[in-house]
Amino acid sequence: MKNYLIKEYMENGVLDIERVMYEFTPYIYAIINNKKIILNEEDKEEVISDVFLAVWKNQNKLDLDRKMSLYIGGIVNNIISKKISKISNFLDINEYENNLFTLENFDLKIENKDKTDLILREIENMKQEDKKIFISYYYYSKSLKEISEELNIKEEKIKSRLFRIRKKLKKLLEKRGYSYYE
Repeated sequence: MKNYLIKEYMENGVLDIERVMYEFTPYIYAIINNKKIILNEEDKEEVISDVFLAVWKNQNKLDLDRKMSLYIGGIVNNIISKKISKISNFLDINEYENNLFTLENFDLKIENKDKTDLILREIENMKQEDKKIFISYYYYSKSLKEISEELNIKEEKIKSRLFRIRKKLKKLLEKRGYSYYE
């Protein structure tokens, strides 16, 4: 896979989607297969189709000076997260219908949702640069080097900011009575 900028996939203002599909299908498969989830081939194909559809639909909104691989990687992660959420919701409904979950499991699910909501609110209140660093690292799975290049900040500074953000989130969770796992 070549790591070109998005503008290198444009011809007369239109995205060469066939080229993008040809070059990035193996990359998307690799991302899917590296996730700790099990998807059947049909689900993988659906994710790949959804990624290319999203790229095509949003071609007029693309940052042409961004690497296509980063953009596609972010879309893949987003689509997989949504798919996992749908699967989880389906499983939750099945569990409910079959009376297979216990009150203890239900409490744990509520606690996890509360933790997630708390963390999301905290992220929203972060300085813009810290938010970009956090989201780039944890959501888009970018390396410290990639973030450093994008934001023009030294890698060590990014590393220390991530450390401070995690420390702050840990304190917040502990203050609210939740355990924190790294």
